[in-house]
Amino acid sequence: MSFKQELVGLFGQPVVENPTQAMVEAAFGSLGLDWRYLTLEVAPADLGDAVRGARAFGFRGFHCTIPHKVAVVPHLDRIGESAAAIGAVNCVVREGDDLVGENTDGKGFLRSLESRLDPRGASLVVLGAGGAARAIAVELKLAGAGRLTIVNRSEERGRELAEAVGADFARWSGDYAVPPGTDVLVNATSLGLHPNVAERVPVAFGPPLLVADVIPNPPETRLLRDAVAAGCETLDGLGMLVEQGVLAVEYWTGRRPDAGVMRAALAAVL
Repeated sequence: MSFKQELVGLFGQPVVENPTQAMVEAAFGSLGLDWRYLTLEVAPADLGDAVRGARAFGFRGFHCTIPHKVAVVPHLDRIGESAAAIGAVNCVVREGDDLVGENTDGKGFLRSLESRLDPRGASLVVLGAGGAARAIAVELKLAGAGRLTIVNRSEERGRELAEAVGADFARWSGDYAVPPGTDVLVNATSLGLHPNVAERVPVAFGPPLLVADVIPNPPETRLLRDAVAAGCETLDGLGMLVEQGVLAVEYWTGRRPDAGVMRAALAAVL
């Protein structure tokens, strides 16, 4: 007797409680699929073996987190357009015999943003120049955003990203004053992430403005509370994380899951 169960996974650093696992398995259950999402600790030196193991076990795909988002690329057969532009992979999908690298970070944010605002022609400010900021900036440009400004403390890193995506650059020193006419302010830094929930994002802004935070934990960050107090609209990081999960499940199963079911599972963990 043989038994086969479809598998996907997360390759990265160890986690005690994985919100993504809860969210993705809730999606599988809502689709009536007896699939499992495994959280697997993989040391950098073992990444190649882990990818070969995923092939051998017939994984439908897997997520990659720190420190594997760039290092995984040589172990794959090819990468998608967004992943190539961003220079990193966070979601791997089996297509036939091939393992294909995708990046859902920016796409997840874009889907979440589009529920509130059409980015085409919009003026946006992105705080930060790390992996999340790069993914978001790439997808915003691909979606036809108007003026895009990258704000970062490190001028070298900030200018590199701005030049790569055709954006303006502003050096972040003290409280950054969001320019009048900006439609969306995006915090793509880790400021305010649990457990540093009291940490302030040093910016000055006022309405009319949509303030978006990519941090999912806590869902209501200090930045978002400050935005509400200032009379601005807000967009939390849960939406981005949920939409990333929706995209991954679509890649792996070919079916669109219920985002509401996934958000409820995520919120229960966070």
